[in-house]
Amino acid sequence: MASVATRQAVKQVKPLLSTNHVEARRRVLNLYKAWYRQIPKIVTDYQVPVTIPQCQSKLREMFHKNDDVTDVRLIDLLVIKGQMELVETSHIWKQKNHVMQFFADTVNKRPTEFLDKFYSGQP
Repeated sequence: MASVATRQAVKQVKPLLSTNHVEARRRVLNLYKAWYRQIPKIVTDYQVPVTIPQCQSKLREMFHKNDDVTDVRLIDLLVIKGQMELVETSHIWKQKNHVMQFFADTVNKRPTEFLDKFYSGQP
């Protein structure tokens, strides 16, 4: 009785794109290479005040942020989102501020406390 319920609960799910981790890894590496190739074009087209090596290190940081993901379906979902971002960015469907949002967490945050504002000289 319990084995029937267990079989129903543990149902095989259909993969999105990749059937195993090797194929998912190949897709991630291809996406990384495509972004890496587009960086010089993105910097010149959007005229961002960021150098190409800074963009490359940010790209590496963004990919390393998801190192701990092991589910193949989730990896495929992230790859699909990354491909959509790449298409939107390379076709210049974004504005400069959208591209600069990738660098938002590397900018020093403004103080919110009264004393912190006072010490930094902000009103």
